Amino acid sequence: MIKGLFSNIVVAVSGSDASILASKYAVILSKLYRCRLSGIYVIDTATIRQLTLSKIFIQEESLEYEKSLEANGERYLSFVEELARAKGVRMEREVRRGAVYTEILGAADERKADLIVLGGWEKDRSARDIITHAHREIMISAKCSVLLVKEPAIDQLYKQA
Repeated sequence: MIKGLFSNIVVAVSGSDASILASKYAVILSKLYRCRLSGIYVIDTATIRQLTLSKIFIQEESLEYEKSLEANGERYLSFVEELARAKGVRMEREVRRGAVYTEILGAADERKADLIVLGGWEKDRSARDIITHAHREIMISAKCSVLLVKEPAIDQLYKQA
């Protein structure tokens, strides 16, 4: 007998429209495959550190910005957790600090993920901007499959699930 395709899914949550759509997609997959779902939000301290070193931020601004990002992350993860709960899916959530791709890959490895789900479609962005540096690094370096969600009808699918 073939084992299910997925038993552990990690979804990268950033609060963007694309990541919320990817989260809905991950919820549907988790429900269909009856697998674990983890939502990960990363506070990009690597970029904050660069901004501070470049003197774009002063140290106090960096700390304040990081606290703001943490509050946003908790809010976005709560929203995604509620989306999951509405479909009868339990979601583990975590806020991490560091470079986005390093932390998403680390979370996937720690959870022995079979799949990483990323948002990939922003209506207001040009096609060349859709795949960010972090997304490229995740796709290249992941030990498991990576799904870049571009499903335009995800809201309909989510409602039907």
